[in-house]
Amino acid sequence: MPANATTAEIVAAMRSAQRIAVVAHVRPDGDAVGSVLGLVLSLRALGKDVIAILEDGVPGHLAFLPGTDTVVQPGTEPLGLDLAIALDTSTHERVGAKTKALLDAAPLLVNIDHHPTNPGYGQLNLIDADSPATGQIIYNLLSEHGLPIDDAVLQNLFVAISTDTGSFQFSNVNARTHRIVAEMIEAGLDTARLAQLVYQSYPLRRLELMRDMLNHMKFSADGRVLSWQLRRELMEAVGMQAGDTEGLIDILRMVDSVVGCVIFEDMPDGKVRVSARSKDSRLDVSVVCGHFGGGGHRMASGTRMKGPIEEAAQKFLEVLEHEVRRID
Repeated sequence: MPANATTAEIVAAMRSAQRIAVVAHVRPDGDAVGSVLGLVLSLRALGKDVIAILEDGVPGHLAFLPGTDTVVQPGTEPLGLDLAIALDTSTHERVGAKTKALLDAAPLLVNIDHHPTNPGYGQLNLIDADSPATGQIIYNLLSEHGLPIDDAVLQNLFVAISTDTGSFQFSNVNARTHRIVAEMIEAGLDTARLAQLVYQSYPLRRLELMRDMLNHMKFSADGRVLSWQLRRELMEAVGMQAGDTEGLIDILRMVDSVVGCVIFEDMPDGKVRVSARSKDSRLDVSVVCGHFGGGGHRMASGTRMKGPIEEAAQKFLEVLEHEVRRID
């Protein structure tokens, strides 16, 4: 992997550019959306012409965040960019095919991420695997170099950090994470309001998904692995929308005997999206996902597999259960 650029080099590139695109991965989560908008709003306050691009748009449950109404999905017209910035995206391709085509025309690509499997695909890279969220990297970058941070920026970065740390429950949280939140509160940020909007404002269809998960989840490896298959028929029956499954896997992780859990999700293209989690540091789910071309973090990783869902689940669980037995 190429050596990291300094934050000064990255900020210098931002200051010298005028037309900038900021993007993140497909099926964006809270860290992706919050990081993109936190940086975009700060750069706009500097007078930059900044485009926020998300290939799949903003999930409905995050639409309350400031600036979401300015996010666009990629078109085909050239953007005339001076600079492109990819956030929270472990591989270049995960920005989406249309977005990548637009970025490839930019003279400079900055890649800022916290996934340890990121190969450093930008001309300037800032990969901090010790950071629990890309939002934390962006906050540090802005505060270190005196870039604008107003309440709207703080709202986005708080949600980015909170969602990618399981509301500060995961082992990736560090002392700096809590200091950042303290600084946000001291600046007047209403974190209780944001927590309510993120964690206590779910649509009914999400609870219907949860009900099916609880009814059809399956134990294996002597109760240490718990999995669920989310099928296309159920998605259509409840009218599932992007973001509705966010955090459901953490419910599976709550079971006391479980050390690894996984959700298999039917995709429109016939593939199966796999989301895996560990709650034992000895179980590295990125290794399991790596067997199938995926990756991510030790405790949270994913991949996509060839369907049908039953065959994908069987293959993945064989490897996961093998890894679980290795930690005995």
